[in-house]
Amino acid sequence: MTDEPLSAPADDDSAAHGDARIRGGARESAPPGRGAEAAAAGVMPLVAMIGGGQLARMTQQAAIAMGQNLRVLAGAPDESAAQVSADVALGSHTDLEALRRAADGASVVTFDHEHVPPEHLHALVAEGVTVLPPPEALVHAQDKLLMRSRLRELGAPVPDFAPVEDTADVAGFAQRHSWPVVVKATRGGYDGKGVWVLHSEDEAAEVVAAQRAAGTVLMVEEAVPWRRELSAMVARSPFGQGAAWPVAETVQRDGVLALALAPAPGISTDLASRAQQLALRLADELGVVGSMAVELFELDGPDGTPQIQVNELAMRPHNSGHWTQDGAVTSQFEQHLRAVLDYPLGDPSPTAPLTVTANVLGAAQAPEMSMDERLHHLFARMPEAKVHLYGKGERPGRKLGHINITGAFPGSPDDTAYTADVRERAERAAHWMSHAEWTDGWDGHADD
Repeated sequence: MTDEPLSAPADDDSAAHGDARIRGGARESAPPGRGAEAAAAGVMPLVAMIGGGQLARMTQQAAIAMGQNLRVLAGAPDESAAQVSADVALGSHTDLEALRRAADGASVVTFDHEHVPPEHLHALVAEGVTVLPPPEALVHAQDKLLMRSRLRELGAPVPDFAPVEDTADVAGFAQRHSWPVVVKATRGGYDGKGVWVLHSEDEAAEVVAAQRAAGTVLMVEEAVPWRRELSAMVARSPFGQGAAWPVAETVQRDGVLALALAPAPGISTDLASRAQQLALRLADELGVVGSMAVELFELDGPDGTPQIQVNELAMRPHNSGHWTQDGAVTSQFEQHLRAVLDYPLGDPSPTAPLTVTANVLGAAQAPEMSMDERLHHLFARMPEAKVHLYGKGERPGRKLGHINITGAFPGSPDDTAYTADVRERAERAAHWMSHAEWTDGWDGHADD
């Protein structure tokens, strides 16, 4: 099992001396887009982040600590990031004029989601705006079919796949690979949306007809017999410096990430290293700048040894990296800002033997107890819990926040009992915050 951070291979001798600029040498002037006049005046740069969700909210927290200025483009003033940001541009990410307003005066434009139309991003670049990750890279996180095709060209391990025009395409693919198969919308899907696991041609006909009628472009891929899901979080700067956090194990429920455990329990040194190096190579080959999550399947190879396949890419901070806020020297949010501003990247080393993130997902019926009172009780019973709430209204399945629990020293994620304890505490805290129920049956008023 490895918990060592990795950096991208050096092209010169600077890495041997600890130079933060591992690839391309040191920066000799202000990076592109930062603005010589602002730099000369001692003004800190302005980052514009497209999207007003929880990722932008947590990036804002990192920006404040770093003394940076972060503007968010939000759809409404009550969106998660807009609640905590002094500089908010209101408008849609699909509106080019709104994007221009957000970008006005910014050193760089970046994202908390991948849903900005590529043509708008190319228009901004043509107007002299620095967009990171660049549109040519981001498109591989926007279009799953394009991503699969490019990764195959790069020799990355991916499930077999094919484009879908009609039901016959799905049936023919299933004949070659057997049912079930996975049909996906090539754009726009997330958290289990836009994904269908199909077991027969009749099911395929129903899904394909409905989605094609709605104008959805589809693809099909083989259903991978995975052991578990992993996430390799990395970051890359404009000049190619790279850093990798320990590989995390992720647990999905109903298509939504419920847990992340980092470092991944029981992962071999070899497999962890392969996953990290694959993620760093993909970031480099695709020209990514910023934080990136490479979501992976772990599966048995032909000889029974563990193998990995790429499932998804996210070129931004990601739910599977929330553990870094309380379990790593540098969080994914700080690292994203460092990368897009071309500061030297921070140390991704873990600060605890194991950190578990448990998402607070809205209950089927919101509890009568207020969120404030739930938080009070949680802190009273579990003072070690690190709570991150997003300022969202409660509804079933909605991501309302997350809990990070760090394991104490000494300990190891390869110790089953140790891992089970940290995981149970994280899940107990998250369930309490969403349901106002203790999963272990504890009643704080039993002796009253």
